[in-house]
Amino acid sequence: MQMDVLWRFMEVDMAADRFENEMRQSENRKKLARAKNTLIELQSNMKELEEELTQMQDRVDAIQDEADRLERELVKLTEAIESAPPATAEEADETAAALDKLLKALGRYEQELRSSQKDLDARNRRQKEIRLQAPRIKNEYDKLKAVYDVEFKQQKARLEQMRKDIEAQSRTVDPALLKRYYAIKQHSTPPMAKLVNGQCTGCFMSLPSATLLAIEQGKETVECDNCGRLLYVQK
Repeated sequence: MQMDVLWRFMEVDMAADRFENEMRQSENRKKLARAKNTLIELQSNMKELEEELTQMQDRVDAIQDEADRLERELVKLTEAIESAPPATAEEADETAAALDKLLKALGRYEQELRSSQKDLDARNRRQKEIRLQAPRIKNEYDKLKAVYDVEFKQQKARLEQMRKDIEAQSRTVDPALLKRYYAIKQHSTPPMAKLVNGQCTGCFMSLPSATLLAIEQGKETVECDNCGRLLYVQK
C-alpha cells in the first residue's frame, strides 16, 4: 500500500531533518560562532576606538593650543603691568579684571585638558587590552574551526548520503501523494501521524465520526480534520 511506502519514506526523511538540525545545534558550531562574534566585536571596538582616539587627540591638541595662547597673553599682560603699572584706580580695576578673565579662562582650559587627557589615556589602555586579547581569541577561533571543519566534513558526507537515500526512496512513492506530503510538511512536521483509538497522534485530537468512517471503509489517504496531517493506519 502506498501509505505504508510513504510512512517508510517519512521515517527516512525525518531522520535526515533531525540530523541536519543536530548539525546546526552542534556544540562545536556554537563555540565557533561565539568566537567569531567575539572577534567581530573586538574588531568593531578597535575601529571605534581608533576613530575616538583621533578625534580626542585633535581635541586635546586644540585645547592645548588655546591654553598656550592664553598663557602667552597672561605673560604679556603681566609684563605690561610690571613695566607700566596702572596710574589710576580705574586703570587698576580694568587691569585686574582682564587678568582675572585670563586666569579663569586658562583654568577652564586646563581643567578640560586634564579631563580630556584622562579619557584619552583610558581609551589608549582599552586599545592595548584589545590588541593583547585579539590574538588569543583568534588562536582559539582557528583551533575551533579546524576541529569543526573535520566534524562538518564528516557530517556533510553523512547528510548527503541520507539525502541520496531519500531521493531513491521517493521514487517508490506515488508522485501525487509525495507532492501532498511535502505540501503538508510546510505547516506540519512530521506530515504523517498514526491513528490510534480514533485519535490523531500528531495533534492528539479526536477525529469526527465521518472521518473515521471513511478510513474504515478503506479510503487510504485521509487528512486529520484538526492539524491536516495524513493519517496512517498501521495494519
